[in-house]
Amino acid sequence: MTSRPLVITDCDEVLLHMVRHFRDWLDEEHDVDFALEGNVFLQAMRRRGSDKAMSEEQVWELLGGFFDTEMGRQTPIEGSINAIAELQREADVVVLTNLVDKRNEARTNQLRDLGIAAPVYTNQGPKGGAVSRIITEFQPSRAVFIDDIAQHHASAAAEVPHINRLHFCGEPAIAPHIPCAHEAGHADARIDNWREALPWLLETLHGEP
Repeated sequence: MTSRPLVITDCDEVLLHMVRHFRDWLDEEHDVDFALEGNVFLQAMRRRGSDKAMSEEQVWELLGGFFDTEMGRQTPIEGSINAIAELQREADVVVLTNLVDKRNEARTNQLRDLGIAAPVYTNQGPKGGAVSRIITEFQPSRAVFIDDIAQHHASAAAEVPHINRLHFCGEPAIAPHIPCAHEAGHADARIDNWREALPWLLETLHGEP
């Protein structure tokens, strides 16, 4: 029996909005201003009344607090739920998310409650190694990796060069400002909406090699 194609997709800014809800939470609960547009993530936050960037440790502490208590705020990227359902007719779909392992169950439940029932793999750091392990586990006939961060595409390209790669960022506030993996040569395409991404994915999964 021939194995099915495989889609390995990120979650935040691909399936679900995150930074817009993180920004609102920082504003409401922590008196922190988070300037999304065009700012390096770790330099985009300022405590109200201060012009000093927050430390990396402080930023990671706030991010952890958000994922511990505020995942219920997150809303789907337009079209993501239906797109994943359509892809699951044609392929296996797994979610590869950069959260610590203790949050795997919460992410799995969050996605299931929104209508996406899929295995979740948690990871820290570049994703190429995790992509390689998932490919080894599933042995797919063909595979596509979707992520919003260019460095993960570079890592996947280095570790699993034969996998197809789609750079996708569904948050309009940051999409124009992030480094583009397609321009860098590490992704096969850059598409930031599911209306156009779904046909590309289906063609890539089932088209001519």
